[in-house]
Amino acid sequence: MTERGGERVAIVAGVGPGLGAALVRRLAADGCRVGMFARSPKFIGKLAAELESQTLAVPVDVSDAKQVAAGFRKVRQQLGPIEILIAHASGSVGEGLMKTTPDQFERSWRIAVLGAFLCAREAVPDMLKCQSGTIIFTGATSSVRGRGGAVAFSSAKFAVRGLAQSLAVELWPRGIHVAHVIIDGVIDTPKVRRTYKSSDKEPLLQPEAIADSYWNLIQQERSAWSLEIDLRPNKEAFFE
Repeated sequence: MTERGGERVAIVAGVGPGLGAALVRRLAADGCRVGMFARSPKFIGKLAAELESQTLAVPVDVSDAKQVAAGFRKVRQQLGPIEILIAHASGSVGEGLMKTTPDQFERSWRIAVLGAFLCAREAVPDMLKCQSGTIIFTGATSSVRGRGGAVAFSSAKFAVRGLAQSLAVELWPRGIHVAHVIIDGVIDTPKVRRTYKSSDKEPLLQPEAIADSYWNLIQQERSAWSLEIDLRPNKEAFFE
C-alpha cells in the first residue's frame, strides 16, 4: 500500500477512448490514483480533468526508454510508488507481408512488446520493495491465432504473451501477480460502430465489463492467481 491514504497507485500505459479509458475509470472508482500514459496529451488531459485528483495525465511514447523512465518518475513524485501496471499499448500498422514495411513492422513491436518490457522494468522495483503488486498485459485474438494480413500486430501480440508468461515465472514467487488478458472479440466503441456499422445484434465486448475483469484479477487472493483469462461476448463464435 502507498503512504497516501492507503490508496494504490496504478499506471495504465496506452490510454485511448475505448478500453483504456474504461480501465482508468474503474481503477479510479475503486480508490486508485492512476497515471495515464499516451502519446497524445489531448485525450488523457480531458480524462484527467473529468476524474480530477484521482488521475495524472503523462504524455509518453512507451517505445522510448527515456520517456518511459521520465513518466514513471513523474507518477512516483506526484502519486507514489507503483503497485499496479496495465500494459495496454499496441500499434497495428501495415497490411499483409508485402504491404508492411520493415519500419511499420518494427514500430508495432516497439509499441506493444518493447513498451511493455520498459514499463515492467520501471514498475517492478517498486513492487519488489513490498513484495506485492499486479502487472496485467492486454492481449488479443492474435495472441494465440495469427490473423490474416496483420503480420506486425499478430507477431507483436504473440511476443507480449510470451513476455507475460516469462515474467510470471520470474515474479510470482516474489509476490508479484503477472497476468495476460486475451480480448477475443471486437470492443464496443462509438468509433467501431461508425466504422463497421455494427448492428444491435453484433456480439461486442463492453469496455466497462472488460475493466471489471481486470479489477477482479487485481483483487485475486494469492493462493488462486490467474495467469491468463480469455474474454469474449456470449454470442461470439469460438475459434473462427
